Amino acid sequence: MPDVTRVVVVDDQPTIRMGLRMILDHEPDVEVVGEAGDGTAALDVVRATLPDVVLLDVRMPGMDGVEATRQIRADPLLGDVRVVVLTTFDDEEYVTGALRAGADAFLLKDTEPATLVATVHRVRAGEQVLDPKVTGVVVGQWRAWSTGRPEPTTSGGPAHAVASLTQREREVLIAVARGGSNPDVADQLGVGEATVKAHVHALLRKLGCTTRTQLVVTAYESGLITVGH
Repeated sequence: MPDVTRVVVVDDQPTIRMGLRMILDHEPDVEVVGEAGDGTAALDVVRATLPDVVLLDVRMPGMDGVEATRQIRADPLLGDVRVVVLTTFDDEEYVTGALRAGADAFLLKDTEPATLVATVHRVRAGEQVLDPKVTGVVVGQWRAWSTGRPEPTTSGGPAHAVASLTQREREVLIAVARGGSNPDVADQLGVGEATVKAHVHALLRKLGCTTRTQLVVTAYESGLITVGH
């Protein structure tokens, strides 16, 4: 039997929940263990089922996905639950809030089924995923929530910090910013996955970041890579 990833699907639109469930139920190593239509109900379902991953609509009546993410992160019993936020192009404020709250991944609601499934597995494995299509929204909102972010070990701002990286570290950062998983980056650069992980840890330290998502935003903010390229 495959190792099954247990998922809770949360969206206030029943048709979207149905579509997500159909995609996930088609996978032999994914099981949808619960559904909810708002943040309050989502917390109840998550606490009752203890899933590996929650697919969470960011904009809902009552308790939205931002507050639900915040409460999941604050509950020590839910420390192993990973949160994938589902968003749209006009959800800038919500995306910013979800970043602050500690979401693990961001996907557009119209993402391809294969990308959705891959993200569920990547997030469960401990990665953080930022859909390249969402990157422009996140970069545009970066300064709205970056107060209090740890300073890079190299002073002078993101561009100066990125300039201090080795050539290989810059290559890894570019590949990560383009949405590559650790295995993807390893294949692209012709190195081992353990080497990529070591470079990612070094990048987090050198750039004063705490998450992979922050690495992506720093790459764009520094000018190392631009939206759409």
